[in-house]
Amino acid sequence: MKALLINSGAEIQEVDIETVDDIRNLIGFKTIDSFDLGAAGDRLYFDEWCYLHESTGRFQVDGSIPLSGNAVVVGVAEDGASLRDAKADIDDLRGRIRYQ
Repeated sequence: MKALLINSGAEIQEVDIETVDDIRNLIGFKTIDSFDLGAAGDRLYFDEWCYLHESTGRFQVDGSIPLSGNAVVVGVAEDGASLRDAKADIDDLRGRIRYQ
């Protein structure tokens, strides 16, 4: 399914994932957290301990707390457990991110 990878080098690219383990691998850590990213049902997944790891590339999405390292945007079905294609557009997402 379609997901968007925000990497610590301030780039966004479309990636294909199948499971939550794919998200963990893209982020680079096993402990992940997420928050809603708009009304379309997308979620932003990131390293839960991003400040304890010496990750680089801090950024904020829509005024969120500053995050560091890699993050993944993917859709979540209404049941809250099943993943689906991300609805976010890369260009739209770029405009919502502030790099520090």
